[in-house]
Amino acid sequence: MSNNYQIIDHEIDVLSLVKKVSKPEAGATTTFIGTSRNFTGNQAVSYLFYEAYESMALKLIEKIGNDAISKFKITDIAITHRIGKVVIEEASVVIAVSASHREPAFEACQYAINTLKRIVPIWKKEFMENGKEMWI
Repeated sequence: MSNNYQIIDHEIDVLSLVKKVSKPEAGATTTFIGTSRNFTGNQAVSYLFYEAYESMALKLIEKIGNDAISKFKITDIAITHRIGKVVIEEASVVIAVSASHREPAFEACQYAINTLKRIVPIWKKEFMENGKEMWI
C-alpha cells in the first residue's frame, strides 16, 4: 500500500500531500480540500465525526488512485481522508493530483472525489448545535 493513500485521525497536512505528488515533469498540481461547513439544510452544525471500515476503505482509495493514473494523463495522485472528530472549517478529505497540464489534473481530481464519495465505506455523523445527531 502506497503512503500516497491514507486514513488518519488528525489534521491533514495539505502541503505534504502536494509535495508527495510534485514532480519535475508536472506543470500543474490541483487539490481538492473537503472541509466541514457549519450547516446542513437549515440546521446549524457544531462538528462532524467520521468512521470508516479502514482496511476496505484504504484498498478502495488506492484503487481510485490507480484508476485515475490509468484513465487520465497524470503523473501522481495522493488521497487522505480523516476519521474521528472534525471541527468546522477543518479538512476531512484532501486529494492532490499532478500532471503535465491542468486539464487532466482537474479531471482526475474530480473523478477521485466523486468516486470516493460514491464507493468508499466512510460514514459521516453530523452533530447539530441543537443537540441532534444525524448519520449521513
